[in-house]
Amino acid sequence: MKIGCPKEIKPQEFRVGMTPNAAQEAVAHGHDVVIETSAGVGAGFPDEDYIAAGAKILGTAKEVFEQADMIVKVKEPQPGERKMLREGQLLFTYLHLAPDPEQTKDLLESGATCIAYETVTDDRGALPLLAPMSEVAGRLAPQVGAWTLQKANGGRGVLMGGVPGVGPARVVVIGGGVVGTHAAKIAAGMGADVTVLDRSLTRLRYLDDVFGGTFKTSYASAGNTIELAQQADMIIGAVLIPGAAAPKLISRAQLSELKPGAALVDVAIDQGGCFETSKATTHQDPVYEVDGIMHYCVANMPGAVARTSTIALGNATMPFMLSLADKGWRKACEDDPHLLNGLNVHAGELTYYAVGKALGIDVVSPQIALKK
Repeated sequence: MKIGCPKEIKPQEFRVGMTPNAAQEAVAHGHDVVIETSAGVGAGFPDEDYIAAGAKILGTAKEVFEQADMIVKVKEPQPGERKMLREGQLLFTYLHLAPDPEQTKDLLESGATCIAYETVTDDRGALPLLAPMSEVAGRLAPQVGAWTLQKANGGRGVLMGGVPGVGPARVVVIGGGVVGTHAAKIAAGMGADVTVLDRSLTRLRYLDDVFGGTFKTSYASAGNTIELAQQADMIIGAVLIPGAAAPKLISRAQLSELKPGAALVDVAIDQGGCFETSKATTHQDPVYEVDGIMHYCVANMPGAVARTSTIALGNATMPFMLSLADKGWRKACEDDPHLLNGLNVHAGELTYYAVGKALGIDVVSPQIALKK
């Protein structure tokens, strides 16, 4: 198979879909790898590293899309990239279709087969290709939230760890999954007073057992959530429903009940955001204010630490990429039901239920799509 990796073109996105190590593995498996020139530079991988790995460098994204059987990326294809997809081509990347009807329409019209990192599962029901970026985003969230809290950036002017005689910042993390756990660990490590909210008592017991002395836990009922939010200097939204639009946990009307200058960090923004007033921002212009509350809603947070993120993502995606290339997508998905869960679009049809529900589009089961 010919595997292609274009340069990411989303604003301030420095990650790359394939590391030189992944390219080397693919070449060792007998595949051809084509990389757009400078695709890896933002993550610290010059073209020479890919050439040494056995890949071929092409001058433009157009050439990569024209030549490749499978396109491997990081972020969802942008409008110009979607026009270059063709019928029968395989796209393997993050898609986050539920809040993005335009992208969904374009992918359906392209006739391509699209497998989304964020809905591939494992035998524990976890999301192995989302997890590394969730870990990065979770660890970044208190860091960027602390910056947002600084007075010069519109925040309350509260220091995360306080100082002797002055209490620390109060941080509420909504969601106790991968993002929330990593966010709570880092926020607590910065000296903040941290509470994690979740609706799973099993998860809360686990967090309490493992991190009981590090941060507190609480049940995420609507009343409890807003009560703790009213006391918070920073609220980190870390709720995920796989493949679906994120639930709205704090409404526009409730912003008036929060502390003036409080920071909302919405890590769920890729799935539409978990605060009603959330809208996607970029690293270039990351923060905006609504009713005196500061919102940090960068849609590609891990892109800020592109080298760490690229290597972490590459470690997770490489076995799946090799399986798709070695066997072809049909056989790979037949052999691995967890990879089949990643199938979102095939031959003009939507194949992921949560996306169809969010967008009001009819869905074909992935098992039926395999036979088309």
